[in-house]
Amino acid sequence: MHFISQELEDYIEQHSEKEPALLAALNKETYQKILLPRMLSGHFQGRVLSMLSKLIRPMNILEIGTYTGYSALCLCEGMQEGGQLHTIDIKEELVDFQRKHFDKSPWGKQIVQHLSEAVEIIPTLELKFDLVFIDADKENYLNYFELILPKMNKGGIILSDNVLWSGKVLEPLQPNDLSTKIIMEYNELLKNDPRVETVLLPIRDGLTVSRVL
Repeated sequence: MHFISQELEDYIEQHSEKEPALLAALNKETYQKILLPRMLSGHFQGRVLSMLSKLIRPMNILEIGTYTGYSALCLCEGMQEGGQLHTIDIKEELVDFQRKHFDKSPWGKQIVQHLSEAVEIIPTLELKFDLVFIDADKENYLNYFELILPKMNKGGIILSDNVLWSGKVLEPLQPNDLSTKIIMEYNELLKNDPRVETVLLPIRDGLTVSRVL
């Protein structure tokens, strides 16, 4: 998922906002204890998520794909007082790990964890969202988008991660590669759907910013 040199990535981090101590500790513990730590948003992308949230000033945030909670805490940095972040994941073994770090933050009581399939949870959420971050199973990206859109406030932002899929979007599609096929279809949908306006940013593994019209 690295499309520029490590030296340039290091320079970018050095000239972006410093990673908060709480998130640095979460980052370190994820690499020490959790499988597939490369799934973590990390310092630079985390600061991008934080900055976007601070610009949007959301009241209600939805995150699809919690992992160890790093991105959730970044998104909370711009949340309005009294707001909520709802985060959904299927990995029961990570719930306590997430909660431990959530409760160390200023937003612990505002973060609601959901343990189930997102396609089952989203229809039950009786909220309107200002900011959504999709970073879960790629095969359901199209489903997530259709479930989320009716629950978005006008002008709300949908962030979609991994939309460059390690560059596979430019390679010949393999017959059994469903994830890449769905990501390519999803990117076309966001580009052409009249309900949103979209820009795809080459941040890490690709981050799409879609504004609901």
